[in-house]
Amino acid sequence: MSALNPQQREAIRYLDGPLLVLAGAGSGKTRVITEKIVYLIESCGLQPRNIAAITFTNKAAREMQQRVGKLLAGRSAAGLVISTFHALGVRMLREEALAIGYKPAFSILDSADCLAILAELSGSADKALARRLQWQISSWKSALVLPGEAARIAGNDGEARAARVYASYAETLRAYQAVDFDDLIALPVRLLETQPALREKWQNRLRYLLVDEYQDTNAGQYALLRLLAGQRAAFTAVGDDDQSIYGWRGADLANLRGLPRDYPNLKLIKLEQNYRSTARILQAANALIANNEKLFDKSLWSELGPGDPITVSACPDQEREAESVVMKLQAHRFEHRGRFSDYAILYRGNFQARVVEEFLRNQRVPYRLSGGQSFFDRSEIRDIAAYLRLLANSDDDPAFIRAVGAPRRGVGSSTLQALGEYAGERHLPLFTAVFEEGFAQRVQSRQLSPLLEFAAFVRRLRQRAEHAPAASVLDELLAGIAYEDWLRTQDDARTARSRLENVRELCDWLGRKAVEEGKTLLALAQGIALMSMIEKDEVDADAVQLSTLHAAKGLEFKHVFLIGVEEGVLPHREAQAENRLEEERRLMYVGITRAQRSLHLSYAERRQQGRQVMPSEASRFIGEMGRADLRFVGRGSDGVPDRAGGAQRLAALRAMLGGAR
Repeated sequence: MSALNPQQREAIRYLDGPLLVLAGAGSGKTRVITEKIVYLIESCGLQPRNIAAITFTNKAAREMQQRVGKLLAGRSAAGLVISTFHALGVRMLREEALAIGYKPAFSILDSADCLAILAELSGSADKALARRLQWQISSWKSALVLPGEAARIAGNDGEARAARVYASYAETLRAYQAVDFDDLIALPVRLLETQPALREKWQNRLRYLLVDEYQDTNAGQYALLRLLAGQRAAFTAVGDDDQSIYGWRGADLANLRGLPRDYPNLKLIKLEQNYRSTARILQAANALIANNEKLFDKSLWSELGPGDPITVSACPDQEREAESVVMKLQAHRFEHRGRFSDYAILYRGNFQARVVEEFLRNQRVPYRLSGGQSFFDRSEIRDIAAYLRLLANSDDDPAFIRAVGAPRRGVGSSTLQALGEYAGERHLPLFTAVFEEGFAQRVQSRQLSPLLEFAAFVRRLRQRAEHAPAASVLDELLAGIAYEDWLRTQDDARTARSRLENVRELCDWLGRKAVEEGKTLLALAQGIALMSMIEKDEVDADAVQLSTLHAAKGLEFKHVFLIGVEEGVLPHREAQAENRLEEERRLMYVGITRAQRSLHLSYAERRQQGRQVMPSEASRFIGEMGRADLRFVGRGSDGVPDRAGGAQRLAALRAMLGGAR
């Protein structure tokens, strides 16, 4: 531990009770967690299986697992749990499924599957309504509110309607032997609250808990932590109240406030030394966040020197802003002989990315876009993937539910609910249950007929997929379900055409892959989980990173351009109207502290909103950063950004470098 600072060492060695590590941005919190896991195993004699480290993303869990593996240098970490809250919930529910009336192989439905169920239950074709219902029900589940309580607390007609749908939705999921994402927290909480023997079992198994990004926990996650920790309260929570930016999805700073109340002997250790950013960047970040009400006082500092002043550029409109940022980025890269991957362009909302992308493409600057939709997350790709998964494994209940509804074949929710109930009683997959005589006796022939037709089609296709060329089987699949016609009934012509092109891209790729590898479609379908290989692995690509501020949390870049720093954008007008200004300030703070060496802010003096061009002004957050570390640049004597001068400097740099790129 010789390379650690005194506060980090204290956090690792403290085991006398519950511990809150207040870890500022760039203060080495992940290192503290991984070193503490190793300390618990090597110096305290704890078995790896008795330790759980809980993160908020799968990526963070993988990185932590790799770090711990290196630190243990080959010694066994068998049984060590490093996972997200939801993955831990899945582990608990699989093991205790019978105690809550589920089969161990229960299905986990994704957001799109759940949205389709809610749309059906609402009796409306309004997709926006279904999304509102989904958001409201998710909020209730995150807060551990059951359907009956939701009906009692509903404050208006919309919430009353959501509560009615919530009750039907809960019944439908249980009938399907399925859970949604929120259930992966809510059900384990209910299990531990109502069954003392199981609560004691899990408390004895997970004897020490470490929770990363604690400020992002919601009510359900905090309840799960408290139930697992029990009276022993052997845990380390690592978080930063200044980086709590997920209130809109249920994260509750009250969990941080509640720790000292719920654990009077809580130890607090602050990590304030920043190993990422220069002093000027940290001084501006500290000045900004000082305007928020503080749960715990904290001030970041660095030994990395003062660094460059932070630049602030005013631009006439968003097009000029995008052009200016791209020019300055290229000039800065030429001057410092850097890589494109040293740079990030960050923004409040995805709508700001389009115009920046245009200028990057025009200048042939490579870039990566974070927070965009993955190819395999597109609904049309998930539809076809569901069929392929079902060909590979007829026991895949989520694939069955998705495939039977894309397109609809006259199989309604009541029929699927009856099938789910029968399959649950008999502990059978849905596909198998379709052919059971017992199920046939429960439904009318008009309900059974389309199900039998669907299952027979899947069986025929599977037989073909074992031998026939993949391309021809895929053609047969699309023709057999009339997928192109169905897409045209779901969307306008342009959207349907785009979605169909995506499906053809998938089918073409699978056809080529089958020929290249000498495999049948069935063999490919059995590896469907690996299909994301179609997307280029650009993790190490030399490209500028474009990202929303939310998606950039946890990342760092040598040079950051933060655009659209103006009133109405950052802080967002809706957040101001809803009295969420402090969370917007924390979002700005996160953006500032992503920068290691240089930070460049910009804003537009006019911004197009729909068909109107509206005047805008610099964000109040710029003024709150303090003028000492800011340099206002790019304005000529007439108040217009000096675009010509920037272009001339870039041309001169290119000439100096002989046109090298």
